[in-house]
Amino acid sequence: MRVLIADDHDLVRETIAAYLLNEGVVEVRTAATLDEAIAEADNTGSFDVVLLDYNMPGMNGLEGLTKMRQANDDRPVALISGTATRDVADAALKAGAAGFVPKTLASKSMVTAIRFMAAGETYAPFGFMQEAPAAGDGLLTKRETDVLRGICDGKSNKEIARDLDLQEVTVKLHVKTLSRKLEARNRTQAAMIARDRNLV
Repeated sequence: MRVLIADDHDLVRETIAAYLLNEGVVEVRTAATLDEAIAEADNTGSFDVVLLDYNMPGMNGLEGLTKMRQANDDRPVALISGTATRDVADAALKAGAAGFVPKTLASKSMVTAIRFMAAGETYAPFGFMQEAPAAGDGLLTKRETDVLRGICDGKSNKEIARDLDLQEVTVKLHVKTLSRKLEARNRTQAAMIARDRNLV
């Protein structure tokens, strides 16, 4: 199976690619813009599944989805996003997307979704499609945002504690609280969500 991941955040691309390769996907290619993604399909042939970040440069809303579907010979193209609403997901599916994959999806579920779409099915997580619109991003305190910035910089709790003049146990508590608020399962996912929502 050949999969293309197009996302302008390095961390997101690398994390999803690592998940897929670990689960036995034969070939995973990556792109940082829509133009790069289209060039990959033009130069190397169509993919079994393409994952497109909804907020990536060049996308221009759902226009990018249509362009990518054409470049991929009308084979499955799905949207991934950490911030898109249920309305955007609905519109994408109506516009011919093979699926809508939230970046908050657990790694095993993401692999299952990709296999599902490669088989010609349409994927949209039931829980997400039933959710009420999400609250705004003004949920994190200034201190939690400082800690989140440290996580995004790849720092350990100990390093963050030293930078912010806090106890390490306090930083751990902040990490736990901000992860819960962002609905992230771990610090890597918290960093992915933070970058996608431009929180830091």
